Amino acid sequence: MTKLARRLVASALSASLAATVFAPPASAQDSASYRAASHAAAPAPARARNIIVFLADAGGVSSLNAASLMAYGEPLKLHIQQWPYLGLSETSPVDQFVSDSANGMSSIMTGVKTRNGVISQSPDAVRGRQDGAPTKTLLEYAEERGLRTGVITSQSIADATPAATYAHSNDRAKWGEIFPQAFSPRFGDGVDVMFGAGRQKIGEQLAAKGSSFDMLSRAHDRPIYAQLEEAPASNVRPVVVADRMDVRAATLRALDLLQDAPVGYLLVIEWDAHTDDARKGLQNIADFDRLIAEVEGRVDLNDTLLLFTADHSFGLQVDGGRRGEPLLEGYEAWKAAGGDDDVVRLKNVLVNRTHTAEEVPALAIGAGAEQVRGYFANTHLFKVMMDAWGWKPGLAPTE
Repeated sequence: MTKLARRLVASALSASLAATVFAPPASAQDSASYRAASHAAAPAPARARNIIVFLADAGGVSSLNAASLMAYGEPLKLHIQQWPYLGLSETSPVDQFVSDSANGMSSIMTGVKTRNGVISQSPDAVRGRQDGAPTKTLLEYAEERGLRTGVITSQSIADATPAATYAHSNDRAKWGEIFPQAFSPRFGDGVDVMFGAGRQKIGEQLAAKGSSFDMLSRAHDRPIYAQLEEAPASNVRPVVVADRMDVRAATLRALDLLQDAPVGYLLVIEWDAHTDDARKGLQNIADFDRLIAEVEGRVDLNDTLLLFTADHSFGLQVDGGRRGEPLLEGYEAWKAAGGDDDVVRLKNVLVNRTHTAEEVPALAIGAGAEQVRGYFANTHLFKVMMDAWGWKPGLAPTE
């Protein structure tokens, strides 16, 4: 055999071995990871017309894993875990390692990291004492360009996560100053659809400042309803501040109102995922995931970006358990004993009831989703969404 022939045979054998080593096994071809890789190789989708942000407050990687194990008895069973684009988002504020919701969501919404406790202001703000410059939010960009906007939360509509979309404050606790900003927007006509909780505390803080829900309603000719059911179908810009909010019902109602927007829309949906109470927090994640699947079925991914992430992580880990057995064994006994420990030790789960510093998941599908990949600062998600719309920070709509 000639040298050339030997080289050709060796080359063929090498190629054959490489194909065998690197080709996924038959079982893997049906797995979520293999489907995701296939999607990732597909052509980039068109520019976004609409963006929906799903924010699981404290929904870190370990919490998503535990939610799948609790709800389905297996890992990787959440709907969002099948999405093709994913990355890890770093959440720290400018001066510490561990973030709260104020800095975490402000960073996502403005592309600027700040300090814990500060709502969409520059990092020279001092919580409760000194304002920083207001940092322009994604919702404000959307309002400036004539999109319809919506904010929904299971928590107070004036709390840190929703507030970071529409308000600017040096202290997340100033609900009486934060909530009225929705009615006096810096750009556009303000949030079109607002559904959240916190009615009693917001009302108390408004009263302390000589205001009230009724006064705000009259001044801006915009009713503020106490229950979702009270808002009539004829009101296309409803505001509901309730004692409790049904996030699924609120989201589907918001979609009905936003989906016929002539230019497009931004919808931000928060659902609490803190696992201070492990069962409640993990069930919230599972329920949120089901809602996300429902929403995905109602939108066109050719012109809509769906983005799931968290504002910070939380101290939960799964360190035991078997298939066929309940993940939260020992939960009922812990709950009956009062459930107020700083560290919760169940048989298979350990919960350190505090925020933590590790990166959180960012998962995406639809128009512009391909930029969600790798490790990045949470401010990158602002760029992902601006790029999906084709917008540049700081430029007016005509530029």
